[in-house]
Amino acid sequence: MTIRLRVTPVRFRGRDRLFVSRPDGTAVAWYDSGADADSAADATGVTDAGGSTGGRISVLPGAAREDVLAALAPYITGEVAVGPPPIPTPADLDRLSLHPDDDLAPNRPGEALHAELDAFPASGPRGWFRRGTWPADPYHGDPRSGELLARQLLGDHLDRLEGAGWRVLHSIPLPGAGAGARIDHLAIGPAGVLAVRTLAARGRRVRIADPMVRTGRAEPRPELRWARRAAERASFALATAVRPVLAVVEPSRRHTLPSPPDVRILRDTEIPTLASLGGVLKPADIEALYATARDRRTWLSV
Repeated sequence: MTIRLRVTPVRFRGRDRLFVSRPDGTAVAWYDSGADADSAADATGVTDAGGSTGGRISVLPGAAREDVLAALAPYITGEVAVGPPPIPTPADLDRLSLHPDDDLAPNRPGEALHAELDAFPASGPRGWFRRGTWPADPYHGDPRSGELLARQLLGDHLDRLEGAGWRVLHSIPLPGAGAGARIDHLAIGPAGVLAVRTLAARGRRVRIADPMVRTGRAEPRPELRWARRAAERASFALATAVRPVLAVVEPSRRHTLPSPPDVRILRDTEIPTLASLGGVLKPADIEALYATARDRRTWLSV
């Protein structure tokens, strides 16, 4: 009897990977496509006899190869190599033991806003946009669209830090409601753990009077208080120091953003500078914290 398997996309060590699991969440295989398969082989010392292919499917012992191939058929491009996985690393074991419903790694930047816009779309064309472009006027149409795009742009900047040894999670849900019931982005790397809150400026002037932040002519909001609170909750959940960061996306270039001593304020274009910082966490510490942070259950009691 054919078992209906579930396919879940995951960003794994800077590569795109598809995990295949049973309905109860038990992983049975994963698929690395194209260059991602070559990178995975290089990292583990495992290569296929046929050289580079359209990818590699690693099937765990006890899994039905035919069921795995059927589940992955819509995602496979070109010829693929199929076989047992390389010797798993500790990170592999952490991932395989985590139920897909509890894994926050697949979350996109602004995941909650994606769901909200799908459930309650804006009335009229101004609420819609395509990725990489600002809406014609998101703040006079649907401000959620502008906020979502800002989180996507910032998420892209943060994801590029993975090459420098960082691990990044997006849209971590926290207990409660309101603006403080999420962490927009959590970055774990050589420079420590950062709870990053996104502020969409879109060329407007940002005025900061701690804890209030005013963007353009909008009403001031306690953005710094929310950023601090998110870092405090993350610190409690992870049992480690977490620094709050307010990332301002596309602010006016006509002034300098102040920075309180306990909150780091960065423009989105300054995110790449984090790649040069270090001296706080070792690679093993980064992986251990990332494995804890990606588990949804970690955040249930904060």
